[in-house]
Amino acid sequence: MADLQVSVEALEGLERRMTVTIPAARIEKEVDTRLLSVGRKAKLKGFRPGKVPPKVVRQHYGAEVRQEVLNEIVQSSYTAALNQEKLRPAAMPTLEQGTAESGDDFTFSATFEVYPEFKLGGLDKLEVERAETEIGDQDVDEMLQTLRTQRAIWNPVERKAADGDKVTVDFEGKVKDEPIEGGAGQDVEIIIGQGQMLEEFEKNLLGLSVGDEKTFNLKFKKDYPAEELAGKKASFTVNVKGIAEQELPDLDEEFIKSFGVESGDMDVLLTDVRKNMEREVVAMIQADVKRQIMEHLLTTNPIDIPSALIQSEAGNLRSEAMRNLGIKEADVDDPSVPTIDTYLEAAERRVRLSLLVGAVIEENNLTVDQNQVKDKVDEICAPYEKPEEFKQIYFQNPQLLAQVENAVLEEQAIEWLVAKARLTVTPKGFSELKDS
Repeated sequence: MADLQVSVEALEGLERRMTVTIPAARIEKEVDTRLLSVGRKAKLKGFRPGKVPPKVVRQHYGAEVRQEVLNEIVQSSYTAALNQEKLRPAAMPTLEQGTAESGDDFTFSATFEVYPEFKLGGLDKLEVERAETEIGDQDVDEMLQTLRTQRAIWNPVERKAADGDKVTVDFEGKVKDEPIEGGAGQDVEIIIGQGQMLEEFEKNLLGLSVGDEKTFNLKFKKDYPAEELAGKKASFTVNVKGIAEQELPDLDEEFIKSFGVESGDMDVLLTDVRKNMEREVVAMIQADVKRQIMEHLLTTNPIDIPSALIQSEAGNLRSEAMRNLGIKEADVDDPSVPTIDTYLEAAERRVRLSLLVGAVIEENNLTVDQNQVKDKVDEICAPYEKPEEFKQIYFQNPQLLAQVENAVLEEQAIEWLVAKARLTVTPKGFSELKDS
């Protein structure tokens, strides 16, 4: 549309105001064409169908047709002007239209945020530390012990609480005789020594018996997450309501079969445990490498991002959280539902990373590997009882397939970055890898 007059004004940040003027001649030509078409079908009292004089047609239908033409021309001209000015809006625009008098040029403005234009930096300084972990017999033995702990039962005892016991208590905490918000509980089960509560709190449970009440003082560390408590002294009163000791299951055939090993063979169970741990190691190493790369991209590319995208992603995160909690969208105004502001920081990070990874893909002409897409769909559907049926659903649903393709393309971008990075391999034990 060469007849368009377009000007673009840079507002704050990524916001732009684009003003478009459409010549009156173009508008009038389209209006006349539409009215001619309407006249052929118009049915007005006193006139035969299709014989209504043009002047009468214009009197009856002119305003309606003109508005219809303007609406369509605004939409088409908006798209044409964006292409002409090479602008990429990040969200729907706010439109402001001028007057639409017959015979006058028509002007409208569109205000919107654009995607940032940038070139990735810092890739020449990308360094990645990759762990190298082998699963040893001791690691497998420790995992077996963990599995026993997960299947343990707790037996009530009539003795003083010892390390490793599960103690059921009512407690209340105060600072300067004022109750701590969220610092009280009833029938709270605490396993002494597992760090569920502050270390000093758990130590003060040692030696207590059922029915005992104890008041003790402790001091919150200066780096305690709740700033209002950091570095302050507090007093806690606890009432002991129950003490139980842990009983681990025997490593017998019944225990082994509970993990799906029908033969009840310990060697088979140990082999399965080792394989699962090896898969876990691969996943943890990949996740750690990805984390390092993402942090490097964020640190070395402090780009502006459209606030509209942040708000949209925050809304998505909030909706996802509500679904996970079983809260309906209709209850979005419930005071118990976190406000959208709660998700803004996470949303900004996700949007920023999405733009940066997208730039990696675009600048290096990466295309999705369909073989990897197939493998990913296989992986997703494998746990289901009838995986082939679920695979068919994925490959027949463009939206689901697009989600998988995007995930695979992101993985390919990470692989490309890893190949460009200076790689340091660091041996780590299984426990050290998990803790890191």
